[in-house]
Amino acid sequence: MIYDIFNTKQDNLPTSAQNFLLYLGTIRGKSSNTIEGYKSDLTIFFRFLLLYKQKVPGNTPFEAIDIRDIDYTFIDSIQLNDLYAFLLFVKKYRDNGAYARARKVATLKSYYNYLYAKEKVLSHNPALELESPKIQKRQPVHLSLEQSLNLLESLDSRKKNYTRDYCILTLFLNCGLRLSELCSIQISKISGDILTIIGKGNKERTVYLNDACLEALEEYLKVRLEIETDSQYRDILFLSTHKTPIRHRTVEIMVKKCIVQSGVADAQKYTPHKLRHTAATIMYQNGVDIRKLQTILGHESISTTEIYTHIDDNTLREAVKSNPLGKARSKYTV
Repeated sequence: MIYDIFNTKQDNLPTSAQNFLLYLGTIRGKSSNTIEGYKSDLTIFFRFLLLYKQKVPGNTPFEAIDIRDIDYTFIDSIQLNDLYAFLLFVKKYRDNGAYARARKVATLKSYYNYLYAKEKVLSHNPALELESPKIQKRQPVHLSLEQSLNLLESLDSRKKNYTRDYCILTLFLNCGLRLSELCSIQISKISGDILTIIGKGNKERTVYLNDACLEALEEYLKVRLEIETDSQYRDILFLSTHKTPIRHRTVEIMVKKCIVQSGVADAQKYTPHKLRHTAATIMYQNGVDIRKLQTILGHESISTTEIYTHIDDNTLREAVKSNPLGKARSKYTV
């Protein structure tokens, strides 16, 4: 049963990977989404190794490479240069940017550290000196306040899922929820203006709902509570048209479609996470303290929250103009 919960008992994974993922779920308390990310990274890594070490025919389709028989001896034979070859592979052939490669470095370091220090089945740890690619700091993409209001107003109230989609967008824009947090909201966890969610790392977090959120929820619940669904789904807030819990991909498609229809330039680059950026940026620009913003967003580290404290060019321009010494000489009074 426990293997089903953590999604680690997989016949298509080597034993070492199954043990590692079980450790992440039981001892480290990692969420199912995090474990799935580690699993994906390791699967790609193992398939690459078998190709790179010529253990399978070179014309074998990548997704068809069987990794189940990879044993500890093979894992122990891997050297640091093999890990760098893997990072070059995902960059060149899988179009992985610095962020994606950095996550794979974290996966490999964690996996090899577990085998070397916890299971003690390896003679060395090749990932010990593995360096992560340099990540350039960049300002988060977000909608402006005007664009956000226009997005909400642009929804067609005649559409079947209007109240649901309006409620989803409202919660994203006002609460800065993660996609996984939104999809897992339970009706029983809403009490007055308080919403309790399970955030990153399976940590419970309190979200306070403003008037816009409460109004959107009230309108959607009038529809939602009339939907008959299986008993196991009755407490799930957001349902698909199939009366099952809404999928992450469904929300992603809906968000992008609505943003395109609202007329935002470069709309294709916007995702639910960009709406989280939007909520955080607007709150910060309107006086929310950085420490309070950290709590609202559910960040462990304040450094993560600080990416939202960027100031746009217009704000910088106004700050410079406000300098008392900024007047042209012709405008000085004697």
